[in-house]
Amino acid sequence: MNENKAGLGYQDFEEVRTQHIFYIDKTDFIREWWEYADKVTLITRPRRFGKTLNMSMTECFFSNKYAGRSDLFEGLSIWEEKSSDGEYKYRKLQGIFPVIFLSFANVKAASYEEMIFKFTRVITDLYNKNEYLLERNLLNEKEREYYQGIKPGMDAKLATDAIHSMAGFMQRYYNQKVIIILDEYDTPMQDAWISGYWEETVRFFSGLFNSTFKTNEYLERGLITGITRVAKESIFTGMNNLDVITTTSSEYATDFGFTEEEVFTALDDAGLGDQKGKVKKWYDGFTFGTCTDIYNPWSIVSFIRKKGKYDTYWSNTSGNGLVNQLIQKGNAEIKQTMEDLLQGKSFEAEIDEKIVFDQLNGSANAVWSLLLATGYLKVLHVRTLEEDEEGIGEEGDVWYTLTITNLEVRRMFRGMVKGWFGGNSEMAYSNFIKALLMNDVDGMNEFMNRIALHSFSSFDIAKNASDDDAPERFYHGFVLGLVADLRGRYVITSNRESGLGRDDVMLKPRNAADCGIILEFKVLDPDREQSMQETADAGLRQIIEKGYAAGLEKEGISMDQIRIYGFAFSGKKVLIDGGCILERV
Repeated sequence: MNENKAGLGYQDFEEVRTQHIFYIDKTDFIREWWEYADKVTLITRPRRFGKTLNMSMTECFFSNKYAGRSDLFEGLSIWEEKSSDGEYKYRKLQGIFPVIFLSFANVKAASYEEMIFKFTRVITDLYNKNEYLLERNLLNEKEREYYQGIKPGMDAKLATDAIHSMAGFMQRYYNQKVIIILDEYDTPMQDAWISGYWEETVRFFSGLFNSTFKTNEYLERGLITGITRVAKESIFTGMNNLDVITTTSSEYATDFGFTEEEVFTALDDAGLGDQKGKVKKWYDGFTFGTCTDIYNPWSIVSFIRKKGKYDTYWSNTSGNGLVNQLIQKGNAEIKQTMEDLLQGKSFEAEIDEKIVFDQLNGSANAVWSLLLATGYLKVLHVRTLEEDEEGIGEEGDVWYTLTITNLEVRRMFRGMVKGWFGGNSEMAYSNFIKALLMNDVDGMNEFMNRIALHSFSSFDIAKNASDDDAPERFYHGFVLGLVADLRGRYVITSNRESGLGRDDVMLKPRNAADCGIILEFKVLDPDREQSMQETADAGLRQIIEKGYAAGLEKEGISMDQIRIYGFAFSGKKVLIDGGCILERV
């Protein structure tokens, strides 16, 4: 460690090795992948977990462009691997295959046309790098014409078969089948869903992957990486030769990310061994298959590089756009569960690791599946439903107990909660909190209505016929998010039994000088109330009649130190009334 530089952003294996960049040996991945002998392998891991570096490492090992480059692997596990008869069995595989290595990391676009153009630039670069194929009489006239027609902006139908065709040319040139490595395959898919051109993208990539990996007679092995497992039915149609490895799979469990032993050794080497406990709290928590205590490499290298400074290194990097959008626009169930997670709780959900992007707007479980795949949630426990078990689901269904991965991710989510309220209302957000603490009801109304105007969507506040209290639960979750930052000053509880019922939100002060606060939320019902004021009054009466203040009184808080507020909601309008409970009794 002392001889190597803790550099960030290196994804080229040759560069890492020749420039002596800090590197933890992951070459055993090569042995595992080769011995599993699957025709095509898809491995999903969260971002910044070393996928690209491992793919570059695999290219350097197998590609004939790196023939004779034993210097890149000397001293690493793959180079020292021996068979039972003492032979260095993997050394003879180094540098003997033609390899196509592509990345879709930069195929990000706001429209389908732009996406196709960026994809064709990737393909054009592949063809330009292999122009030696044109030097012999390897290609006939039509093939040469095809080759020279590969250019940015070419027809999408032509582009669909371009990788397959290149594999054929290379196989003929080297008389050896081709290894095809595709990194960040799902980057275009995520942008397509966010920007609204999902269907066209699915059709294009379904054809591309079919010709590249399913019907490609020139293929030796295929290796694909990404963050999510996009539903096989839509992208990998008919690919029965595909082995899918997700975060819940046991294969390759320690090949991506750092194990705790690797992290602690690196900390010792860097003179930061006394920080192990706190580093574990901040950055541990990722679980792949049955392997626990996996750390994000980006955060660990950043921590070492910054000489022991703690920060949200991983969550501050790019790539949060999709997650942020799902949380911001999520329904009441998602927001309520997020609040529970921020309080350190866990929840159980049925996870489908095949991410169906079309379901993300309407299915909470689809959102949890995505958050698990992207590393923001971790698995605490797995439960398979038994034959005699009653409740939701059928025998054999698998349910996962999930929680936030670690302190770094929790801090990111807290910032994301504030983001629900929109950039134009950040000042209103903090002013609402100040008004609440000062018992400034007029200020609370002013700032809450400003926040609501910018933040509430028609989807959030629509009444679902199958879920009559959905709007009320949305408002409940929304206000919970508003007061989340008061946790250091108050113990915040939600839907807890108190008196003769359950209060919506209770803030129990940690300091005797602060008042206790009870909030009750009501949605205007025109059949029962003539105005929002009547709705707010109904909320206040419920607090008093149900004796919600009893919970605070048991804690020794006097009645004159308890404040109650009724929130009335109607669409994007809010009315708040209340104050000291003694004034309302």
